[in-house]
Amino acid sequence: MQGMMMHMPLRIIEILDYAAQAHPGAEIVSVRTEGDIHRETYRQAYSRTAQLAHGLSGLGVGQGDRVATLAWNGYRHFELYYAISGMGAVCHTINPRLSAEQMVYIIQHAEDKVLCVDLTFVPLVEALSEHLPDGLILVAMTDREHLPEGKLDWLCYEEVLAGQDETFDWPLVAEDAAAALCYTSGTTGHPKGALYSHRSTVLHALFLSVTVPRSLHEGARILPVVPMFHVNSWGLPYAAPLVGASLIMPGGKLDGASVFDLMENEQVTAAWGVPTVWLGLRAEVEARDSVPSALDQLVIGGSAAPRAMIAFFENHGVDVCHAWGMTEMSPVGTHGQLSPPMQDLPFEERMTAKSKQGRRLFGVELKIADEDGVRQPHDAKAVGELYVRGNAVISGYFNNEAASNGAFDADGWFGTGDVASIDPNGFLYIQDRAKDLIKSGGEWISSLDLENIAIAHPKVANCAVIAVPHPKWDERPLLVVVPRDAGDPPTLSEIHEMLLEHLAKWQLPDAMEFVEDLPLTATGKVSKLTLRQRFADYVLPDAG
Repeated sequence: MQGMMMHMPLRIIEILDYAAQAHPGAEIVSVRTEGDIHRETYRQAYSRTAQLAHGLSGLGVGQGDRVATLAWNGYRHFELYYAISGMGAVCHTINPRLSAEQMVYIIQHAEDKVLCVDLTFVPLVEALSEHLPDGLILVAMTDREHLPEGKLDWLCYEEVLAGQDETFDWPLVAEDAAAALCYTSGTTGHPKGALYSHRSTVLHALFLSVTVPRSLHEGARILPVVPMFHVNSWGLPYAAPLVGASLIMPGGKLDGASVFDLMENEQVTAAWGVPTVWLGLRAEVEARDSVPSALDQLVIGGSAAPRAMIAFFENHGVDVCHAWGMTEMSPVGTHGQLSPPMQDLPFEERMTAKSKQGRRLFGVELKIADEDGVRQPHDAKAVGELYVRGNAVISGYFNNEAASNGAFDADGWFGTGDVASIDPNGFLYIQDRAKDLIKSGGEWISSLDLENIAIAHPKVANCAVIAVPHPKWDERPLLVVVPRDAGDPPTLSEIHEMLLEHLAKWQLPDAMEFVEDLPLTATGKVSKLTLRQRFADYVLPDAG
């Protein structure tokens, strides 16, 4: 027997339509590439989104066409999100930190029809111009006054909107129709495309809204430091208007001082981003001996948040929610909100819990399996590769059968490539990426465990651990450190002393090297691939 209920397809544009009616006073505040601050309400954004949809239609964009963006977090990028998907096209966000080769590949692979570009990235597009597809329409996301001059023929974003009707007859697209396309920034091979649907995107926004209420609630002012060009800014452009939270868009100014000032001036209550960004904010907090006055929560994801970082902000009265996910998961899969009983635990026990990746979102299932694919118990002891499935998890890669065939197990679960354990309370603890584990004498050493302890040393600004060859033990850990003061770096014995409080002697790094900074991937994570290449011929002191 079937239920007797209306069936209305879940559509992304309904989120903004709802926000314009239910939360008309909530706003989008943007640091613009033109240099000023721009403000508009969701009601105003909805009207401009309709104008943009008319303008894109006039450029020949139809249902299923891909419209690419190369832009910072800002109100125009937000409008593109909703106009493109609302009219039945596909919003393809491009990460500007990708290599030129990767960028050209994904533009061609996606078969983009239009490319909308922030002023910052105009020189980048001009450098690629000879490799761009014929007929690609270029739109500069600015007004006539700031329209770039050069060898390319740029349309003006504001003129695409100008004079258009402020209402649009949004098509009743199927909820499983494609809405957004985001490519992974894989370290090997070509990037792979995750093609999100209206249904998966709306559900993911709903999952977030009920899971992280400390950030996502009516009246909140959220700073998405995680970029809109990376996995839809972790779903914030959809979840925030849904609940009536304002979005404070930082543009390209992501240094510690700029982030701190924007947080203070706009009374930001929550901010989401990767650990490398919060290292900069931490330094600014230390320099000013204060935190932004309204800041209540940081959501940290993208890579494991060091325990010392979590403890620092918690000691300054800022709640830290440690989250985990992947591009293939829309992306958020787990959250670090503690249950009420856990919030009453002693500080160090709370920090131990918050250092884990947290509990799953509704709509996401987790399992761990051994090398033979046998499912392992969630007892905090068993370790295996982490697999996921759910309503916002991909079922395959866009136009890439080979990659799709190798991504899932026999039961259809997606293999994450992470090695993890899960405790009886449902808390996920990622030991490491499978490729980053160090196998020494047949035993595994977690690079994350070493890093999370070493970074707490007062002389360490940042660090990473990689495997280097050893003639006897196969691999041994090398600690790569960015010292806080180049004139007074830590010694290896000082680091060992800290590590021995938590780890066995055989797990400690055999050597330490100093660098001015750590290489980053296109998504702001430390690039261990680059470090492994840099130290490929490294000889340990006792291995020569």
